[in-house]
Amino acid sequence: MRTPAIGDTYRHYKNKDRFYEIVGVGKNTETMEDVVIYRALYDSPDFGAKAIWVRPLAMFLEMVTVDGKDVPRFERVSSGVQSDDRA
Repeated sequence: MRTPAIGDTYRHYKNKDRFYEIVGVGKNTETMEDVVIYRALYDSPDFGAKAIWVRPLAMFLEMVTVDGKDVPRFERVSSGVQSDDRA
């Protein structure tokens, strides 16, 4: 499965009407595990406006079983444009 890229948009299998934008892929400083940093593209009464989340990359990309079917935990719905035009 493709590693998420900055600007990609995903949705979680539990909430098909809520979307998340990839902020980046980084490392957990304690374990050196790859993590995905992503931002909700909605406001939540529990977590605030456009909450930022971190999840292990392996978990972000894994399949989960729902009603006997394997589905991706996060499904990419659009690709972002990553620019390396840093001067």
